[in-house]
Amino acid sequence: MGYTPMMQQYLKIKADYKDSFLFFRLGDFYEMFFEDAKKAAEELEITLTSRDGGKDDRIPMCGVPHHSAENYIKALIEKGYKVAICEQVEDPKTAKGVVKREVVQLITPGTIMEGNMLEDKENNYLAALYSINNQTFGFAYTDMSTGETSAMKMVNGWPSVLSEIYNRPIKEIVIEDKLDESFKNDLIDKMQLTLSYVNDQTQLPDQMIPLIEGVNDELLQHACKILFQYLYHTQKRSIDHLKKAQVIELEEYMTLDMYSKRNLEITHSMMRNEKYGSLLWVIDRTVTAMGARKLKKWLERPLLSRQHINRRLDMVTGFYDQFMERESIRESLRSIYDLERLSGRVSFGNVNARDLLQLKNSLSKIPSIKQLLNEFNHQVIKDLADKIDPLQDLKMLLEKSIAEDPPISITEGNILKDGYNEKLDQYRHVSRNGKDWIAALERQEKENTNIKSLKIGYNKVFGYYIEVTRANLHLVPNDRYERKQTLTNAERYITNELKEKEALILEADEKSVDLEYQLFLLIRDKVKAYIPALQKLADLISEIDVLQSFATVSEENNYIRPTFSEAHQVKLEESRHPVIEKVMKSESFVPNDILLDEDKFMLLITGPNMSGKSTYMRQLALTIVMAQVGCFVPAKTAELAVFDQIFTRIGAADDLVSGQSTFMVEMLEANHAIHHATSKSLILLDEIGRGTSTYDGMALAQAIMEYIHNNIGAKTLFSTHYHELTSLEENLNGLRNIHVRAEEINGEVVFLHQIHQGAADESYGIHVAQLAGLPQVLIDRANLILTQLETKSGESVSPEQKVVLTSQQEQMTLFVEESSDSSKQVKKEEDNIIAMINKWDILEMTPMDAMNKLYDLQKKVKGMKGRK
Repeated sequence: MGYTPMMQQYLKIKADYKDSFLFFRLGDFYEMFFEDAKKAAEELEITLTSRDGGKDDRIPMCGVPHHSAENYIKALIEKGYKVAICEQVEDPKTAKGVVKREVVQLITPGTIMEGNMLEDKENNYLAALYSINNQTFGFAYTDMSTGETSAMKMVNGWPSVLSEIYNRPIKEIVIEDKLDESFKNDLIDKMQLTLSYVNDQTQLPDQMIPLIEGVNDELLQHACKILFQYLYHTQKRSIDHLKKAQVIELEEYMTLDMYSKRNLEITHSMMRNEKYGSLLWVIDRTVTAMGARKLKKWLERPLLSRQHINRRLDMVTGFYDQFMERESIRESLRSIYDLERLSGRVSFGNVNARDLLQLKNSLSKIPSIKQLLNEFNHQVIKDLADKIDPLQDLKMLLEKSIAEDPPISITEGNILKDGYNEKLDQYRHVSRNGKDWIAALERQEKENTNIKSLKIGYNKVFGYYIEVTRANLHLVPNDRYERKQTLTNAERYITNELKEKEALILEADEKSVDLEYQLFLLIRDKVKAYIPALQKLADLISEIDVLQSFATVSEENNYIRPTFSEAHQVKLEESRHPVIEKVMKSESFVPNDILLDEDKFMLLITGPNMSGKSTYMRQLALTIVMAQVGCFVPAKTAELAVFDQIFTRIGAADDLVSGQSTFMVEMLEANHAIHHATSKSLILLDEIGRGTSTYDGMALAQAIMEYIHNNIGAKTLFSTHYHELTSLEENLNGLRNIHVRAEEINGEVVFLHQIHQGAADESYGIHVAQLAGLPQVLIDRANLILTQLETKSGESVSPEQKVVLTSQQEQMTLFVEESSDSSKQVKKEEDNIIAMINKWDILEMTPMDAMNKLYDLQKKVKGMKGRK
């Protein structure tokens, strides 16, 4: 026996959506069958049942109610799945056989449009990738919810693609199946993306060809075609709000690779992977969702054009100088809804009356914003006002049509104002007056029959009826009343007069709702015509929001406007770290000067751990990023160069996904910087070489510094514990030694966080271990070993230290008399331990390294004691 006709229909549709959950509409439920049902029941934690499908074995089945399906769909999308929505597309009453069903929308992580599935302040990108040689790539991405589309060509191989994906909130990527398998694995495992595939057919429908008019490069054209073809075949509805693909010339923006963005914590903190503790957290004082998204995009692509940077800084200066007007602008912006996503919903066809009411209320604020901008003294701010189109015609259309408190549904009526349409007003008049007539009839019948409890009611099954309790049945006028329904304690009746009025009222109600729905669709189509103008307005409003945010945070945090040097030098006076300064709150951040010029373009930083070397390096990079996005910077004075790239190697972390050690990650990131940096780049290298042996590490560190100095000439900050490297200042003309000052007071180290010229004289490693809370016995032992090592290396030891050394050696000696073979073996092991200790370079150890070595030493000693 074969499957039932309905199951055959399901299987036929499912065959076209094998990689998606098929939500198959049956009455008031979306049902899933077979493997879909098993997996959905597990992922959504819903009951798995079964049904008869025509074969001997029952078919696994689960379902979700149609009215609450959105929450279940959201849960699946957040897990990276796709959901195909299959609806009934014909009236079951007129269907011959199985009701016709079709997939009306494919919802994927990169194509969601529903408001509750989107983060207000985050873009949601769908990307496409194409390459013919695995070295040069065409890359395109779009945000369906806003319509923005970008494309770029990447010529630096696969790592540049991964960096670009890392820097964008991309949720799904469309590729051709022939893409290299290792690349596919990276996209899934490293980038955690949902992969979708298209065939090698990239013929676009006519209506989408204009979207690639400005794309001349063949590789980029192909990537855009893959992207738009996927949207056309999956969305099955209007996507007229998509903007033309904008080609991004990467050489016009600073390059921030994935390592730098992570290490500098531009948009997310490393520890918690959240906004708090990032640069974005500090400078985001935007008040609209559009502005928040634009700020994030600006941070991810700092400018390289000095002219464009200064234009932004001019506008920030304008907002900075006039506090009262800026605060008025902020208040007005708070009332602006997300015009970008409202435009997308209008085009997509899922906009409701409340959305259009939000649009109307937003547009009502635009004239006041335009007027406020004209009140600023700076011409660049007035120029922004001149570009604003308040869209008065659209605002008037919505003003006269949309009700002030409409329902969410657009099929229940009461979404349009009285007076908008004459025919609708007539239906409403009949409906309202008819109901008044019903109320009057009820009063009249009570008087005529003398039945005080008589009432006229309504339900969808029987319509209008007169209800009389059993105690009053003897008063019913049987010549006029016709029995309609018998209840336990009452009877229900109808009269000819009530029948006629019921027909008029119900017809008016039904026609009113249908007409109102059709009128709303016409209004929506009229609003569609304004989408390009709305998108342009949204772009301007978001830009104004970001600029006022820069001005607001600059005033609150005492930032200053930077200037840019033609000589490509950096001169920061009392520079501060914007994030740490904010986190410290009441504590005072210690500022420092930073000077890099053509003569001294490389700084070698020495000093103890925890003293602020990494902070000093990061604050320079963050200051540069802030300046090149157009924000004021945390310093007393700031003269900066425009940097084309920032490379960082800060912090040690194994790449567990790739199985690479800390040292390998160090070398890969250093290699990336060496191969791509120019003389206009900034390189930050923190303790390169610490992941291997001392001499290997020192040799590599020196070679890297010499190579950057002699072959690249990039501005470089290099921190190290290898004090021997400080002698390079004598041989490398562009290098200057600086150190972070610390003092030892009453046996305790005090970090002053002050940068001074010259090399550090001590490492203070054991003091740092003490601050970290290591056991005192361990600290005492480390001090003893350090003294022994200093003695053997010929360094001066005070008489007091010699006394301590002698005393402790007597108490902790490892030697015993050689009275047996086992004693000789122990003696040999002791000699080995001493030789091992002599090789230790305590000055270059981190506290954790020291603890690990002492732990190994302790195990060896315990083993020897057991043999004694």
